[in-house]
Amino acid sequence: MSIDFKLPELGENIESGDIVNVLVSEGQQIAANDAVFELETDKAVVEIPCPHAGKIGNIHCKKGDTVQVGQTLLTVEPAEETAAAEEPEPEDTQEEAVQEETPPEPLAASQPSEQPIAKQQAASREKEEPGPIPAGPAARRIARETGVDLRSVTGSGKHGRITPEDVRAAAGGAAPPPGAMPEPAQPPGEPGQDNWGPVRREKMPRIRRTIAEQMARSASAIPHVTNFDDADVTDLEHLRKGVPPGFLGENVKLTAMAFVIRAVALSLRQHPALNASIDLEKQEITYKQYVNVGVAVDTPRGLVVPALRHVDRLSIPQIARELVTLAEKARRADFAVEDLRGGTFTVSNLGAVGGAYSTPIINHPEVAILLLGRSRWTPVVREGEIVPRLMMPLSLSYDHRLIDGATAGRFLNGVIDYLQSPGKLLLSGEWRVES
Repeated sequence: MSIDFKLPELGENIESGDIVNVLVSEGQQIAANDAVFELETDKAVVEIPCPHAGKIGNIHCKKGDTVQVGQTLLTVEPAEETAAAEEPEPEDTQEEAVQEETPPEPLAASQPSEQPIAKQQAASREKEEPGPIPAGPAARRIARETGVDLRSVTGSGKHGRITPEDVRAAAGGAAPPPGAMPEPAQPPGEPGQDNWGPVRREKMPRIRRTIAEQMARSASAIPHVTNFDDADVTDLEHLRKGVPPGFLGENVKLTAMAFVIRAVALSLRQHPALNASIDLEKQEITYKQYVNVGVAVDTPRGLVVPALRHVDRLSIPQIARELVTLAEKARRADFAVEDLRGGTFTVSNLGAVGGAYSTPIINHPEVAILLLGRSRWTPVVREGEIVPRLMMPLSLSYDHRLIDGATAGRFLNGVIDYLQSPGKLLLSGEWRVES
């Protein structure tokens, strides 16, 4: 009897998702808990495993469809029934006796035996019915853009998972001749035409819709004010560069971001108004007794803000390791929905791309966000002399309904003080708000 596999519960307040990829085909054999779909919900792309083993009957949805929790995605013929259906029926006893008395005719030299035929058929089925490809959304996107067949790629990731680097390596060919003009990037979407020329149209992805709704809500509901300032991070940079590679662990790179997050966490504890949220319907202000700093990350599918939990209790090396894990998830675009919830303050690093100052939009329901610009060497007057100093641009946007300019200024001054005196960051322990 066929089993209907329905979209399971995905998390609190998640009722639907968009099909990003269908990982199986009708007639394919799957094992229990094999991934069958990639689904985009809010800002996360997750693989949906099917708990039933057997053969895929009908697939009831396709790439691009929006499916609801509880909706039937596909039907599975259980493995037991499939095996029973393929087992040959026992022949009549009397016929067996006759066959035993009749000597078998010799096989022609060119006629293969049944066992090799069975092996050939099994091998053919394996080629025709391969299992799901162990690759995440980022690797699949790159494969589509470069025309790489993922089934021909050997994965170097955990359990043979195909990484974006594996796909890029498979797509690598002869380098273009010196001076050759690079091919223009091909935008996504289907080709079309408007009144002025050719265009490409793409259905707005769910993650982009979520970002648009969140940004519009924040910009329309929150009166934004932005303070701009600079932090002298010359001493911090000397300290950071003095840490030898690999000292904190394999593949763990100590960046300025770890120091900034630590400085923000300590300053938030001293200025709780920036670690709060407003509920106008209840006329309440909720001051968070924990510090979860969201880090804005540019992923292949769009901007996401995973939250680092209780960063005020983490040392700088621990924060650096958390950032490595976050970067790996960003490359694979495999953040879980829970990773993107619970933030109390957001830090965004524009300097990783370029630029100095900006006016970041607050991540509702938070009340403030700090944006870092690219640090640059600047002539600065120190004790009557002009000296070169490494200056980090800072842009702090805050909710003026709750935070006054003086409060925002004191918070930003606290962050700057920590960055300009990195010894304080190393010596400051956990700072608790008295209950």
